Amino acid sequence: MSGNPASRPLLTLGFPEFLDVDALLATGWKPLAFQQFILKIHSRCDLSCRHCYVYEMADQSWRDQPRRMSDAIADRAIHRIAEHATRHDLPEIDVILHGGEPLLAGPALITRLVEGVRGAVDTGTRVNVHVQTNGVRLDESYLRLFESLEVRVGVSLDGDAKGQDRHRRFADGRGSHALVSESLWRLTAGPYHHLFSGILCTVDVRNDPLRTYEALLEFDPPAIDFLLPHGNWAAPPPFRDPHSPATPYADWLIRIFDRWYESPVLHTEVRLFREIMRLVMGGSSRAESVGLSPVRMVVIETDGGIEQSDILKSAYHGAPETRLHVLSDSLDRALRHPAIVARQIGEQALSVTCHRCDLMSVCGGGHYAHRYHQATGFAEPSVYCPDLYRLITHIATRCERDVARLRGAG
Repeated sequence: MSGNPASRPLLTLGFPEFLDVDALLATGWKPLAFQQFILKIHSRCDLSCRHCYVYEMADQSWRDQPRRMSDAIADRAIHRIAEHATRHDLPEIDVILHGGEPLLAGPALITRLVEGVRGAVDTGTRVNVHVQTNGVRLDESYLRLFESLEVRVGVSLDGDAKGQDRHRRFADGRGSHALVSESLWRLTAGPYHHLFSGILCTVDVRNDPLRTYEALLEFDPPAIDFLLPHGNWAAPPPFRDPHSPATPYADWLIRIFDRWYESPVLHTEVRLFREIMRLVMGGSSRAESVGLSPVRMVVIETDGGIEQSDILKSAYHGAPETRLHVLSDSLDRALRHPAIVARQIGEQALSVTCHRCDLMSVCGGGHYAHRYHQATGFAEPSVYCPDLYRLITHIATRCERDVARLRGAG
């Protein structure tokens, strides 16, 4: 472990509930302003995906949320985002329209929010807007709307028909692959391709990795996000025995990495691979799944609650809550919430086990939600620790070998 006090872990029982933020501020540490604002504009979904962390895991607060964000809450969210961007003189922010399924909120609310934020921020602040959709309702009218509003579109797809329909189904059991594929062709094969931000794919190790990758490439995505299914030490993810050295997820991802890395043509960015490569080469991460970069995102729920990442819903009921609300609280107040501070202090939020690991700066403890244990809070390594170690080691070895070869050739 490092001898530098600033790098020593601050973990306590039930971390980060008892994190002493005032003591941390007294050392000179300062929180970084939020740059990414996730707006949960509709709390329900038209699919019933079996691996969904919002509806199928520990936190069931969606049941108490209004179905649609009201105009009053939307207007207050706009004000809070603009207030925060202005106070911190942010040159650029990202606004992500999310759900549930955000397209259920309707074009009027989407227009109100997009035009509202852009109209409210200072002239010097660029507002990038994205929508993450399951694709079921992504018709021509929505694509015209997103083009007029300059909204980038991300679509969730788990691969071919077998892979997609294994989990992403309607409530009556029907698969969604045919409808989502139709929407994706509408997005990618015509005049709207420039709106396409990429595909989000949740890994299922029962699906063939290369077949999954090839199915996604058919839609010419600018980027693919492969997401590990959410789980933790209290509720392990599928096929991940927390006490086993087996690495089923790394093995699955490595087959795609080798195909992607060896291709003479870059067909798409794979964000997880690119982030690991960036970290291995000494850079900083731009994703919350790896690395030690401060997380600078906040969620505004359908009812106006200011929350942490909704992925924490996979841990326990109430995990994302801050007890702050846009009607009464500025977003700056959330910057001092212990759970949000914990995601900005880098290696100080990592376990002793992580500090003993030679890959700590690259892995960064993995995704924060995957560290949860019912006895110690978020004070553990990732439940995916063996998988992350194997995947990072494989990528690092390949990159270092090629760099050495290039240097030798020069």
